[in-house]
Amino acid sequence: MNMPIVAKLRSFHRRRIRLPVDEHALVLDVGSGDKPSWRADVLLDGYPDDPHAGQRSGTGRTRVDRPLFDADAAAMPFADGAFDYVICSHVLEHVPDPSAVIAELTRVASAGYIEVPEAPAAKLIDFPTHLWWCRLDRTADPAELVFTAKTQPYFDAEIDEYLTRTGIARPLARQLEAHIHENLVELRWEGSVPHRVEGTLDPDFMRRTFAADAPHHGAQSVVARALTRVLVPRGHRPRPVRYDDVVKPELRTGTGELLEPRVYCVGR
Repeated sequence: MNMPIVAKLRSFHRRRIRLPVDEHALVLDVGSGDKPSWRADVLLDGYPDDPHAGQRSGTGRTRVDRPLFDADAAAMPFADGAFDYVICSHVLEHVPDPSAVIAELTRVASAGYIEVPEAPAAKLIDFPTHLWWCRLDRTADPAELVFTAKTQPYFDAEIDEYLTRTGIARPLARQLEAHIHENLVELRWEGSVPHRVEGTLDPDFMRRTFAADAPHHGAQSVVARALTRVLVPRGHRPRPVRYDDVVKPELRTGTGELLEPRVYCVGR
């Protein structure tokens, strides 16, 4: 097996399969989209309906195979400390206020995993629905996750025009995708997420970005699901979770109902 494939498989296992939790931990996946984590017991997605498929890079169709809360990641309906672990993968680069979402991640869980595209690769060819350039400032102590506001869909208009005119954009995008494991910020955190936000988003740019369509990579989603089925520990099943055990006190029903694999609209 050649080394690039080995590196990609190791990256996939590290990012998608291996979680530092035991079988009793309650896990939340924020922005689960069409590729929810195998280990998540509860999902949250602020845009699960098809008209917002442009925000997703896979099949475009939200996967609802576990309880999914249709709610804003910056104002989650969950109680403080409701979860042991929270996953937030390829979400923060899309949201208007990453600090607000990070505050919610650290409120509802004591530890978690954040993944975002790294700025150097994104500045070559970026996803049209991203609002921020993301990087990890390792010179800070502790290292800080940095979000820099985008002002246009590309980093440099002249370079973007050249890549498009010459036809280089598509093969370059394929190369970047082939080396996706080298183009990511992977941040495992406990307690807090050191970060800073640079610049301010322009409202018109935000509206255009949110309405933008993006290329879907359905084949990649199929491969990811197949790999997950092979690599996930045998016998794993999402644990039963009571509605009142995870939502805020003011949202509790007192009925003892168990969450079902469907969409819950709470606080909309």
